Amino acid sequence: MTTACGGCGSTLEPVLSLGDQPLANALLTTEMLDEPEPSFPLTLAVCPTCGLVQIMEAVPPELLFREYAYFSSVSDAFVEHARAIAMRMTAACRLTDLSLVIEVASNDGYLLQHYAARGIPVLGIDPARNIAAVATARGIPTLAEFFDPVLADELSGSGRAADVVHANNVIAHVPDLDGFVAGIARVLKPTGVAVIETPYVRDLVERLEFDTIYHEHRYYHSLTALSRMLERQGLVVAGVERLAVHGGSLRIFAVHRERPVSDIADVPAASGPAMLADEAALGLGSPGYYLDFAARVTALGSELQRLLAGLKSEGRSVAAYGAAAKGTVLLNAFRIGPETIDFVADRSPYKQGRYMPGVRIPIVPTERLIEAMPDACLLLAWNFAAEILAQQHEYRERGGRFIIPIPTPELV
Repeated sequence: MTTACGGCGSTLEPVLSLGDQPLANALLTTEMLDEPEPSFPLTLAVCPTCGLVQIMEAVPPELLFREYAYFSSVSDAFVEHARAIAMRMTAACRLTDLSLVIEVASNDGYLLQHYAARGIPVLGIDPARNIAAVATARGIPTLAEFFDPVLADELSGSGRAADVVHANNVIAHVPDLDGFVAGIARVLKPTGVAVIETPYVRDLVERLEFDTIYHEHRYYHSLTALSRMLERQGLVVAGVERLAVHGGSLRIFAVHRERPVSDIADVPAASGPAMLADEAALGLGSPGYYLDFAARVTALGSELQRLLAGLKSEGRSVAAYGAAAKGTVLLNAFRIGPETIDFVADRSPYKQGRYMPGVRIPIVPTERLIEAMPDACLLLAWNFAAEILAQQHEYRERGGRFIIPIPTPELV
């Protein structure tokens, strides 16, 4: 456990403990059920100096990311989200077959495929060897490496500096924040644009999204903390947007300090100062803001446990949907196991046949919902609620009901 801020080195103030948790994406095989399962404390803290919110336990990246269970292309909505920003940046940066787009943590090529389809050269970087192999097989050249300043210098020195660098849902994961951002600055052309998306800590708190806190997510960003981090590496925020994806995210457009912001098309430059002022007024860097959040998490757990206990006492059957990392956190934090949940349905063939970490609930294909027709289904992947409810219309038409747990347990 560390007590020093990963951003500025100041002493952290703990605000929420979620107990000992397994690694959220470390799905178990049948052979692993008889083996001891590693777990680590999960404690959220805030730096009162720079406002950076973070967890205090540093799990080695090799344990977290070399074999990965999350494939971005499983979500149709997220693939469309990626397509939209790719097309937007293609036009805004006037990309051609002489350009280069790099994505750090590129997963299975869900985003870069949209550039490649238009003849724009791309390069993915992702440390998960299983996922990098899938992307490469799809025609997206991908380096199975961790991104750092050394790799950035190698790429830039070999003529592979980027016109656009995407970093979607990765900056929360990296242990060395300054090194990661320095790498982006070094691989980005002087005229290039970095597009960074990450969950927004304000949305996490206001919407009670505590289950997005897990060991892979080392940091939880505000615009204030992000701006300071970028500025230390010679980058500035050219624009910022709030997004609905993943329960609420920020999209940052960053450029080299020397580049005029005014010549970048389609960037909402005016929004940044107003958001910084809002964050200061709300106290996003103060421990008190997060202590209130912790009390609300405890109340949510009690409410969800009462709802599930009431269903079981009536003889109702309950399943779950979405073997997501956030599901691991919720089930383990509130101690909801196979005595309550019969199975977890999931679309990903990679996850089917495995078991949820910690609670060891079996993961099955989504067709099982119709076959078993549980009375209620706890929606663990609530961030894709609209998409999943539409996909599972037959289950709902037959009388099945979903429980959306966040921010207040609700049967729909």
